[in-house]
Amino acid sequence: VQLQASGGGLAQAGGSLRISCVVSGRPFITYDMAWFRQAPGKEREFVARISGRGFITNYADSVRGRFVISRDNAKSTLYLQMDSLQFEDTAVYYCAADPLPRTAGRGSVKNYPYWGQGTQVTVSS
Repeated sequence: VQLQASGGGLAQAGGSLRISCVVSGRPFITYDMAWFRQAPGKEREFVARISGRGFITNYADSVRGRFVISRDNAKSTLYLQMDSLQFEDTAVYYCAADPLPRTAGRGSVKNYPYWGQGTQVTVSS
């Protein structure tokens, strides 16, 4: 399984960005997918997760209402639409794949065996 993230860049506070992640290998629909982020000097943290068919989504409290996770299974692509960006959203964003449709531990790094290389998102205040 290979994950390739893209679409990061620079945005002003209050602005928007959309990042993407293309997945190849095992059929995309068999994975629950997630976005994590890691700011300098901080641990990697959960941002959002979406189930294989897209019916179930989960968000970190810090991004709920501002970010939307979605997927296009026909294109094997995961998205994260980020609106009302804040300086604190500055981080490297990673996409991750979980082959198990779990109900617990959805935000735990250790439950994702497959990771993309990360894409930098920088928000200027």
